[in-house]
Amino acid sequence: MTDKDTLAKNNEASKTDKRKQSLYFPESMLQEIKEEAARLDRSLSWVVQRAWKLARIDIKKLPSVNDVADDEDSGD
Repeated sequence: MTDKDTLAKNNEASKTDKRKQSLYFPESMLQEIKEEAARLDRSLSWVVQRAWKLARIDIKKLPSVNDVADDEDSGD
């Protein structure tokens, strides 16, 4: 197996990886997600994944912690 084959196999595996991951939400947010999941007749996981897909472009626009710290330091 070549490195290219290994890379392709790893990329394919990462797309279908369904390992459990714990996420922690404030109680009120979790309740809202549960209500929307029930309304949509979907799982909590589906709602969170869909929310991420819809919001990720906006989230990527947010400054990183390092960007904010740099801006604050230069304001003296």
